[in-house]
Amino acid sequence: MSQKNPHLPSCIPVPISEDVLKELVEKAKDWAIMHGAAMRSKACFSEDSLNFAPFVLLPSTFPSKEFRRAVEVQIILNELVHRVAHNREFLTTTLKETIQVDEFTGNLFKIYETVQDEGVTQPLSLGLVRNDVMLEAALPDSTDKKASSEHLPVCCLKQVEFNTIASGFGWLGPVSADIQRYVLQELGCFEHIQNLPENNALAGLCQGMLEAWKIYGDPKAVILFIVEDVTYNICDQRLHEFKIRELNPHVKVIRRTLTQVGDNGSLNSNNELIIDGLVVSVIYFRAGYEPGHYPSKKEWDARLLMERSQAIKSPSIQYHLAGTKKVQQALAKSGILELFLTEAKKIESVRDIFTGLYGLDFDEFGDQAVQMALNEPDRFVLKPQREGGGNNFYGSEVREVMLQMKDSRERTAWILMERILPPLSTGYIVRPAGSNPPPLCEMVSELGIFGVIIGDSEKILVNKQVGHMLRTKVSTANEGGVAAGLGALDSPYLID
Repeated sequence: MSQKNPHLPSCIPVPISEDVLKELVEKAKDWAIMHGAAMRSKACFSEDSLNFAPFVLLPSTFPSKEFRRAVEVQIILNELVHRVAHNREFLTTTLKETIQVDEFTGNLFKIYETVQDEGVTQPLSLGLVRNDVMLEAALPDSTDKKASSEHLPVCCLKQVEFNTIASGFGWLGPVSADIQRYVLQELGCFEHIQNLPENNALAGLCQGMLEAWKIYGDPKAVILFIVEDVTYNICDQRLHEFKIRELNPHVKVIRRTLTQVGDNGSLNSNNELIIDGLVVSVIYFRAGYEPGHYPSKKEWDARLLMERSQAIKSPSIQYHLAGTKKVQQALAKSGILELFLTEAKKIESVRDIFTGLYGLDFDEFGDQAVQMALNEPDRFVLKPQREGGGNNFYGSEVREVMLQMKDSRERTAWILMERILPPLSTGYIVRPAGSNPPPLCEMVSELGIFGVIIGDSEKILVNKQVGHMLRTKVSTANEGGVAAGLGALDSPYLID
């Protein structure tokens, strides 16, 4: 990260004195684990114990104008991905090269084509989605007085990615602000708490599942969570389940792996999905987004079985494909948004958040993108068709990987994205088994806005924005996933 990157001011002056900081960290760690801001340890896994999730001690400053923009554009992005998911010609054309060289995306597409050709049993899709953005900072001119530490640097929003499957942190997003409210109270900074925006992501996402359950129309039917064989991010998942029970005590949630669905799932004469004698109304995928979740043909057969069923899925197979990086790159091309959005204002608001995205197809434009990556690798991130973090290449790695695959069809499974250069913030990241006091470090943040959408190819029944999350990492780290161990829970501190 360049030292020239401007800094966002801290919500309170730092550093905090060491004696105050040590006591504050001890209290905050206990508060976090006692309020479910926690995960199971990957290092010493046990179903009977939790570690607190890494968190930023103080909320990170975020320009309120850009936060509002992110919230406002979410409903338009929900509509966009819904229209894309229901355009077979666009999905087929966009992914035709990728599915030939990316086996995972190819298998998803085979399921999509199968259910499309057979006739879709359940026309409704439930989107529990999250749009991830970062601030792009205008590098300050040495003569620009407004770029001083007393002012916010000039920033604009840029999209990192749009998530249509396993869009997590509906619980860990809101609880991050609760930790930081507690910290600010302990420091006596009561007037600062009003700058933390309300965040009802958990309730909003769960209400979306309950609306789909109601639409399904069977009061005895259950909601099925598809989960990993081993779940580390257990609190974020279970709190969704517990919130559903709180909002409607009559709705039962069951958790099954793809393997268990393959072993015990079936369709009845009405194409209802039956698991262990229970009718499934809604399927919420918290797994199924990476190849490791499908160790055999059984798991792929289970995914097809669910797609053939009457259950309302989050995501349906077309929504899953609409969230691929290749689709994101295609939407950034000139004239493509106009295929899905009709209002000029909506089109402009979406286009404003796009960063440079380039396909690597075997054509003139793909060759140009390859050459750009080889000439200036530090400018770009190389991304595959994967979710879950930890799959991208940065800096010198971009050049190395591109040299390996530039003459191979494999390159068409990747996209090249211009690297976003965000402003820096300064704060403390608290980690399990980390030092106390933690060091003061430079950080960058990524904001995720949650959306809920329900509809079919003809109409949209529900479309709303329901909350947010903020992940923060040290500025020298490339990847920032909390579950992957590099990021930390955070929340925005809004200032003008």
